[in-house]
Amino acid sequence: MAEIIKGYIPGSIGRVAELHGVYYAQHWNFEAFFEAKVARGLAELINRYDEKKDGFWVAVEAGRVEGSIVIDGEQVEQKGVHLRWFIVSDTLRGRGVGRQLLELALEFCQDKGYQRIYLWTFEGLDSARHLYESMGFKLVEQYRGSQWGVEVNEQRFELQVG
Repeated sequence: MAEIIKGYIPGSIGRVAELHGVYYAQHWNFEAFFEAKVARGLAELINRYDEKKDGFWVAVEAGRVEGSIVIDGEQVEQKGVHLRWFIVSDTLRGRGVGRQLLELALEFCQDKGYQRIYLWTFEGLDSARHLYESMGFKLVEQYRGSQWGVEVNEQRFELQVG
């Protein structure tokens, strides 16, 4: 079973970017723009990481990062906290690790007293959407966009806590 580790571990920025780059290239034809955006954003978050407001967890199996989830608290007052970079590799997919990561992130938010959690995704990621909705997230916005370098039906989900 995968071990869930809270906080940055060496190599996790590159590995999380790789997981996103490979999965979304294979399944959605996303290109280098997307992987670079993930790497830049995650590196920026790690450089300003504050454990009082941010959360970062990785799932590790056999010494290798195979999943991640982030709570970015930078704009908690204006927008709520941003759930980001949630992914599980093919190695772990279907074993409950994604649900475990999401539960840890939501528990962190509850412990911090956060009122609103939001995430951006896109139409077609049905398993992820099912997981989000099973945890109480609601679709609040949808439009055609290309923030990830490919045009998709972008979706914003929100969870009101408390």
